[in-house]
Amino acid sequence: MVRMSVLADCLKTITNAEKRGKRQVLIRPSSKVIIKFLQCMQQNGYIGEFEIVDDHRAQKIVIELNGRLNKCGVISPRFDVKVHEIEKWIVNLLPSRQFGQIILSTSSGIMTHEEARRKKTGGKVLGFFY
Repeated sequence: MVRMSVLADCLKTITNAEKRGKRQVLIRPSSKVIIKFLQCMQQNGYIGEFEIVDDHRAQKIVIELNGRLNKCGVISPRFDVKVHEIEKWIVNLLPSRQFGQIILSTSSGIMTHEEARRKKTGGKVLGFFY
């Protein structure tokens, strides 16, 4: 079967492994967007370390799970979001204001909604996790 979205496949695999209580999960294939998304998750403490394994093809990623992730998903299509519209997306996607992140692809790179607000920049919604 053809993979439509590598990021969606990756996030669904992580969510399923987390629900099953696994300690680590293998993601393949890898991409720059997946790696940036995982770095955002790691900075916020939702996953542990992750290691990129080069197999001379489309690389694999081994992720250490720490049991803090409830749900992560991708938003498709990637809607445009202006800075003042970020609040509306937070209300729609996240369970509360205290925790969870929305990942945006901006002209300054891939970042969380809090970073985008600080830099006063909008972008396209990639996904969310909490």
